[in-house]
Amino acid sequence: MTIKRLFDCLDHQLKHFPKKDMLAAKENGQWNAYSTQQVADTVNRFSAGLLKLGVSGNDMSAEGSDKIAIISNNRPEWVFTDLATQQIGAILVPVYPTTNPLELEFILNDAAVKYIFVANSELLQKVKGIVAKVPSIKTVYTFDRIEGAAHWSEITAMADDALLQQVEAIKPTIPASHLATIIYTSGTTGTPKGVMLSHKNIYTNVIFSKESFPFNDAPESKVLSFLPLNHIFEKTCTYIYLYSGISIYYAESLETIGDNLREVKPNGFTTVPRLLEKVFERIMMKGNELTGIKRKLFFWAVDLAEKYDNRISGGALYNMKLAIANKLIFSKWREALGGNVSFIVTGGAACQVKLLRIFNAAKVPVYEGYGPTENSPVISVNRQEKGGTKFGTVGPVINGIEVRLEEDGEICVTGPCVMEGYYKRPDLTAETVIDGWLHTGDIGVWDEGKFLKITDRKKELFKTSGGKYVAPQPIENKFKESPFIEQMMIVGAEKKFVGALIVPSFNTLRDWMKEKGLTYTTNEDVVHHPKVLELYRDLVESFNQFFNHVEQVKKFELLPREWTIETGEMTPKLSLKRKVVMEKYKDAIERIYS
Repeated sequence: MTIKRLFDCLDHQLKHFPKKDMLAAKENGQWNAYSTQQVADTVNRFSAGLLKLGVSGNDMSAEGSDKIAIISNNRPEWVFTDLATQQIGAILVPVYPTTNPLELEFILNDAAVKYIFVANSELLQKVKGIVAKVPSIKTVYTFDRIEGAAHWSEITAMADDALLQQVEAIKPTIPASHLATIIYTSGTTGTPKGVMLSHKNIYTNVIFSKESFPFNDAPESKVLSFLPLNHIFEKTCTYIYLYSGISIYYAESLETIGDNLREVKPNGFTTVPRLLEKVFERIMMKGNELTGIKRKLFFWAVDLAEKYDNRISGGALYNMKLAIANKLIFSKWREALGGNVSFIVTGGAACQVKLLRIFNAAKVPVYEGYGPTENSPVISVNRQEKGGTKFGTVGPVINGIEVRLEEDGEICVTGPCVMEGYYKRPDLTAETVIDGWLHTGDIGVWDEGKFLKITDRKKELFKTSGGKYVAPQPIENKFKESPFIEQMMIVGAEKKFVGALIVPSFNTLRDWMKEKGLTYTTNEDVVHHPKVLELYRDLVESFNQFFNHVEQVKKFELLPREWTIETGEMTPKLSLKRKVVMEKYKDAIERIYS
């Protein structure tokens, strides 16, 4: 394999499949597409302008190269900035828009960021509040036009023929071993750590994933992008699309995904389990609004889909019933996703097996994959090819890398995708990458010898006071199959028994109370209602039968509010921040064990 730099995707696409819509986004209510040639020209002018500002790769070292930060929603300008930065050997430092000011200040100072690009006025205000504490920052540029703020087009306007020639001269000198990005992930101590990823790390992961999944070159295809580009999962997928000739359309926001899917009619997208859960909840709410025969048919179809197994035929009668369900019910689900979806890749957390069964039965193919930022990120993924998917696993290991399980089940990986290390943290790097093997901190087992199955995070395993180990994730995922449970967290470290914090699905609960002739007042009142508590006690008992005695939930607390990114309990990729929940709800946990 010839290892390329990430920005070589522009030449690759111009040579093999120049497109009218390499990237597209909604601007003033209309979809605006950028051709491959437009993107290449814009990126070159952007690089030239950055050179004029004095940005460079300097000595091509991690410390010596200039850093450019970006805090923005997904949009074409995000990719322009990424590519323009790479082409002159500078290093991109992407930051989540939801990052709190203290972490943001730490990241910008740690990386000694020179210029920063923000999407809108809200993020501009956030950065303005800390910019005085970050002496390395020279200017803050915006993507939206904001009065009194420097707009990013001022940089492309600086380009002239001499600078453009300089860009062309610099590009070939950038080695694939040079850092493309430093991605800061939250550390267990609360101090973010910068994962250093080179062009080689990400490019090899792109090619191995492309071969393994597989992603064929598909210039007629398009995807909808809405997972944050700050996260390596969406960033690597972006380069898979660019190297496969797949057009990328950016959703306006998480709230408009439904509308954007119907407008764009994409062939696929990447997501996280929490968003799939939300989609399914909305579908079920619509099902609950039906009456008579339509309602019966809807729930008959869902019940049928729950029994689906892609590896074992249900028999002629089952297959005939499923075909009818697909024609009458699931065809409407597919239409709601735009009608063309041939793949959805989910990662970042474990996906409920029930959801995988239902969506795949409905001919909405969902493939679960796995990998940490430190591996650029993909380690394994279920496959589009026959026999390459097993529900409840994260699929076979991708080509080009090697995986082994330690005695305690920890997943370790080696290969060209493993990070260069943590920025300025050789101590942490030495603890995490040992003899070339990345220790992921995830616990796994082999299923049928080739499918990797994640059983838990090493750090999330806990011991009860009786000395028994408990893995929270499988318990939480099983319980969340109930339509009455929106979110859940298992507790019980050093306690006599396992407890749970449960956020009810209040829409489902409201319908149930209406059916029972009970009055729904507020969430706060409902979680203390004797009949509601009785319902959840029965629910917990029904799920406990799936677990060993030590893993069974003995007591629980119902909570009145959903955990979100905004309220601080969820990460930007919608994983649970367990420490935050433990601290916020310590009174509720104390009541469980009082």
